[in-house]
Amino acid sequence: MKHFFLYIIILAGLAQTVCANDSTRTGTIRVAGQNVTRTDSLLLVDITFDLSGLELRSNRSIVCTPVIHRDDSLAKLPSFVINGRDRQILYQRLSADEQVAMPAYRRQNGKPQTIDYHARIARQRWMERSEISLVMDSCGCGWDLLAEQRLPLFDVDVAEPAVFHPALAYVTPQVETVKARALQGKAYLDFPVNRTEIHPDYRNNPRELAAIRATIDSVRHNTYASITEVSIKGYASPEGSYSNNTRLAKGRAEALSAYIRKLYDFGGANITVGYEPEDWEGLERAVAESTLADKEALLVVIRDASITDPDRRENQLKTIAGGEPYRYLLREVYPALRHSDYSVNYTIRAFSVEEAKELIYKAPSQLSLDEMFRVACTYEPGSPEYNEVFEIAVRVYPDDPVSNLNAAFTALASGRTEAARRYMTRAKEGSHLDLAQAILYMAEGRYDEAEPLLTRLTRCGNAEIEAAAKENLRQLHELSKYEKQYY
Repeated sequence: MKHFFLYIIILAGLAQTVCANDSTRTGTIRVAGQNVTRTDSLLLVDITFDLSGLELRSNRSIVCTPVIHRDDSLAKLPSFVINGRDRQILYQRLSADEQVAMPAYRRQNGKPQTIDYHARIARQRWMERSEISLVMDSCGCGWDLLAEQRLPLFDVDVAEPAVFHPALAYVTPQVETVKARALQGKAYLDFPVNRTEIHPDYRNNPRELAAIRATIDSVRHNTYASITEVSIKGYASPEGSYSNNTRLAKGRAEALSAYIRKLYDFGGANITVGYEPEDWEGLERAVAESTLADKEALLVVIRDASITDPDRRENQLKTIAGGEPYRYLLREVYPALRHSDYSVNYTIRAFSVEEAKELIYKAPSQLSLDEMFRVACTYEPGSPEYNEVFEIAVRVYPDDPVSNLNAAFTALASGRTEAARRYMTRAKEGSHLDLAQAILYMAEGRYDEAEPLLTRLTRCGNAEIEAAAKENLRQLHELSKYEKQYY
């Protein structure tokens, strides 16, 4: 033990000289690697110190003390000594117990050198977000003088993260007793002037007729579907007399119906035929969306309810701006107003949950939202399979308020706030949407906006939403408390 006291006395005796002329060392110590982990009661600190940039005089020493600190809290970790060559010889004369009390390492100037440092300390709450620095005493000045002269090493973050797990309330879709569907199209068939018969090879007719057949075939080849009705409605443009356009629109729609009847046997399905002599709604829409200089004047005439005679209305269009806008309409707009709209209406049979679980990936369009929901309920809530069902549902039914709301909840559960926000714009207003909005606020850290909304939902009258709101409120208070403590 006397050797250890001698060692300390030698260090202290050199203090005045070293402090007056600090030539003990040049360069500094750096960190080459670090790891701090936590247990229930300890912090385990592992640091690799790099001495390669340090030059230490042969008869000098540095006492190094790592410290962990945050704000006004500070705790010292075990110290170690770095010796010059001569000082290391003195150290080696100490007993083994004395050496363990403060491990020492000889610095070999000019050579790469690292030290592996390991320490443990009783964990305190403030340490979970703190900093580790190094206090280096090369002059024997003592802790009181050097404690504030710390070399920052690295930050420590071993706090148990506070994670938001939103409590959700999915919407159960209504059961479709009859799964009625429809495929619709618009055909622009070409007819010889003032004629109503269809020429399949005339101009663009091969393409237009093929599209109609493809629509019908897609339903006929669906083994789960039954066609209930095929409807056709013919339209003519306002060009010419209203009476002649009535003949053309009616005759051309009937011609298309006859063409389809020759190709298909629809059994007991209805075949309905209708017509609109002149497509003034289509004309109004086309003019309103155009960049015509005189479109406002055209729209005044088109929208004038006092003009009940279509032929008189058309004649007034011809007089605007010397007839130039009307000639543009004849050339660029009227051809698209001569069309035949068609719809293939059909029903799809109901499926068991086992059948639906296969179709959800093979042919999801055959399923109703309720059938998809029942598939989701066979999986663990929050599982990848569970979430995927709701993503499929919103792709099949992109405009449905229920599919969008459930997809929003799925997105919120996985932290995809932008996707959730997009789905929520197409969801129906109500308590479910309010819950989604409150969860979105929480995910964005907007607790002040989430709290009153959640508080109101705890009394909304829907037991499932009330329970979800209460759980989200509980987490909100925990998150607020955590962030005030650590940030």
